[in-house]
Amino acid sequence: MSARRVAWLLIAGLAVIAFAIWLSSRRHLERDLAAGAPVLPGLQHSINTVTTVTLRKGDGTHTTLQKDVSVWRVTERGWPGDVGKVRKLLLDLGALNIVEEKTRLPANYPQLGVEDIGSPKATGTRVDVAAPSHTWSIIIGKPSGGKSGYVRVATAPQTLLAAPQLMVDSDPKGWLDHVLLDVPVARVRQVEEHPASGAAFTVSRDKKEQNDFAVSPLPKGRELTSPAAAEPITTALGSLTLEDVRKGGGTSDPPAARATFRTFDGLELELTGRKDGTHSLIAITARSTAKETAAEAEQLAARVTGWEFEIPDYKYNSMFTPLEELLRKPPQPPKKPPSAAKKTGAAAQSGTAEPVSK
Repeated sequence: MSARRVAWLLIAGLAVIAFAIWLSSRRHLERDLAAGAPVLPGLQHSINTVTTVTLRKGDGTHTTLQKDVSVWRVTERGWPGDVGKVRKLLLDLGALNIVEEKTRLPANYPQLGVEDIGSPKATGTRVDVAAPSHTWSIIIGKPSGGKSGYVRVATAPQTLLAAPQLMVDSDPKGWLDHVLLDVPVARVRQVEEHPASGAAFTVSRDKKEQNDFAVSPLPKGRELTSPAAAEPITTALGSLTLEDVRKGGGTSDPPAARATFRTFDGLELELTGRKDGTHSLIAITARSTAKETAAEAEQLAARVTGWEFEIPDYKYNSMFTPLEELLRKPPQPPKKPPSAAKKTGAAAQSGTAEPVSK
């Protein structure tokens, strides 16, 4: 081999080595730049333009959040969404930064919960965020520690450890605006009760300054457990929240109970209730008998008419309390002395016998 050929081979070898060193340093530099970079570039500055957010899991549960002017609505229910919760999700997605790269192998995705949600066994949640100019899609996987979690951009093979940690729910009822009513006891003048069982009755007071409500009519010879026995009824509409919502009028089941709340300023709220399995459901009718509450009643009616609301069981039981639960137990009748026949029997069992007359 000539010296010239050896020189060319040496130069070529040095060139290969130099390229390998450059490539290695370049890859290292890219990884350093990736740490701290946004997972979803551009979202942070486009949050106010987002119009739709969808969340889906492999088991079929899904939620679609649609923005209508300034109101978010849960499409699957037709009810307003929790604006604060939706905005927090968008802010967290926009602030989601890469901590480090993880696997690119699809076989390893299930370990991190970032596999495609086409499989019913997939544990992650796919979130699609749409704005007029762009759509971002990400699969939220398992948490890692308390501050970060595994994610994967839905169109990319690379799994990432990212922060902050995201906990998302694909169940529509988790995104509802849960505020339903808030009528404090200070406003309540009277509640007319027609519970599911037992007699109808009324709880009332004449003045706001009265702490306790009178109950009438009381059964003859019976009395309340305490002067404040009716308090659970009169406070039932304070901070009342819903757990789920459905369109009303879709069932032929009659209401099991009815309660009409009347305030000192003329607001009337009629609530009808029924049980559907383990679900406690109410429907609400709002009206007013005074000018000062006419607008309030109109706004409430526009919001609640035509809907059934699932509420916590303890609230349902409070607003439809049977009269018997407000009353002291009646005194037990005195026990009758045992009859002579029973005495004779007891004596025979004890081994003694009645004297025999001759």
